[in-house]
Amino acid sequence: MYAVIEDSGSQFRVSEGDVLNVDLRELAEDTKEIEFDRVLLVSGEEVKGPKVHIYKLRRRKASRRKTGHRQKYVQVRVAKIKA
Repeated sequence: MYAVIEDSGSQFRVSEGDVLNVDLRELAEDTKEIEFDRVLLVSGEEVKGPKVHIYKLRRRKASRRKTGHRQKYVQVRVAKIKA
């Protein structure tokens, strides 16, 4: 069984026991659990769509641009999925 949840504008596919990284948030020091109330899908079967590859090309320009960003995360373990 798996579920699709939304947190901070991102969607995550989770199963029980999975560990995922979510955006950093202010929590009380004694907080041990986080509840995700935006559950978009709950399913019991494995479904995958086709993989999409994206290539960007500027013809005859040889222009390249590189930027960097590092996001801060909180690691969360999914304990239970309620259907």
